[in-house]
Amino acid sequence: MVGKLTNIYTLFSVAVFLCYLDHINTNPAIATGYDPFEICIENCAQCKKMLGAWFEGSLCAESCIKFKGKLIPECEDFASIAPFLNKL
Repeated sequence: MVGKLTNIYTLFSVAVFLCYLDHINTNPAIATGYDPFEICIENCAQCKKMLGAWFEGSLCAESCIKFKGKLIPECEDFASIAPFLNKL
């Protein structure tokens, strides 16, 4: 009898646990530590520090907002920062 109660309790516990898993809402960026929007903004700031007046940091940040971090600028990749460079 005790074995049957233990099995029923175990099954009940597993069922409750699985029900809670169904309602968990997480952001994959939090789980992996990678948020493209945050990296985009940080890269804009880094490029502005590196290139100074040659780099339009506000335009870069606006593009991060517009494209939701999909286009991440790399300071050493001319193609990715070309739209944000000015001729002074």
